Amino acid sequence: MAPLPRLAPMLATPGSLPPSRSEHLWSAETKYDGQRALIYLPGDHTLLIRSRSGDDITAAYPELHALADTLGGVPRVFDGEIVVLDEAGRPDFERLQPRMGLAGSPAKAARLAARAPVHLILFDVLFSAGQDLTGLPYVRRREVLEQLVDAAPTWSVPGAVAGHSRETLEFAREHGLEGIVLKRLDSVYEPGRRSPNWVKIRNVRTLGVVIGGWLPGHGRLTGLPGAVLAGQYEDGVLAYRGSVGTGWNERERADLAHLLGIAAMDECPFTPVPAVPGARWVLPRLVAEVRYTALTRAGLLRHPVWHRLRPDLAPDG
Repeated sequence: MAPLPRLAPMLATPGSLPPSRSEHLWSAETKYDGQRALIYLPGDHTLLIRSRSGDDITAAYPELHALADTLGGVPRVFDGEIVVLDEAGRPDFERLQPRMGLAGSPAKAARLAARAPVHLILFDVLFSAGQDLTGLPYVRRREVLEQLVDAAPTWSVPGAVAGHSRETLEFAREHGLEGIVLKRLDSVYEPGRRSPNWVKIRNVRTLGVVIGGWLPGHGRLTGLPGAVLAGQYEDGVLAYRGSVGTGWNERERADLAHLLGIAAMDECPFTPVPAVPGARWVLPRLVAEVRYTALTRAGLLRHPVWHRLRPDLAPDG
């Protein structure tokens, strides 16, 4: 039996919704917050799961081995995302994190699988029964995928809607999902490439925060803030929400450095004190807006990006 081709996953480019006149050229799928994986089924009822970096992570997810019994009689390669679902059926990255990195600890992986089982989202098929499918258009690969895979408790094929990207993005927003991925109906699969033919659009929220500290930058950012430490007032105390280190231009970073220098103090304004080595504290008087995708269960911002300083607003403390 010929070996399966070793492939790298195709990656999406961050972007925005297409113009209405070209919306019919795109299909929209839900964006899943999980671990990207390529699934190799050699045809002998075994499977190999590789991460985006190419590492063998098969042993970390024993509950997915059943896929080899169902689809493993014919050589195939699938692309997908490994997630852990919450009670509402939404991907919860926090619940997935303890499952990641356990390829070398199969006993621990098995114990965690019983408490927080993963679900595999299969959204593409790249090789099947001796045929390389990467050169086929997306719409044809979807047809093959849907013919091959029946939904099961541990895996499924995501829905795809052509020509209605705006409605799909709004649906994702209303249901608390991370966003959508748009895929051109005529696009081929480009292994290892971040392609404009796949566009990811996150549902981004904006939050007003109070700056209570900062972390010094390094290299070309020496003497400037590498990140600010953000919080919100709860019951009169400043609760830590995490660090924000991207989204500034050079002028904004320099202006912020000046303001942080004026506000410097020795005492931490957060309660409780966050474990942030090297932090420098400031009077909690600067208010800013940051963009983020979600809050963790611990109340920390996921994927925070600086938006703007709000000198017109006062902290709520």
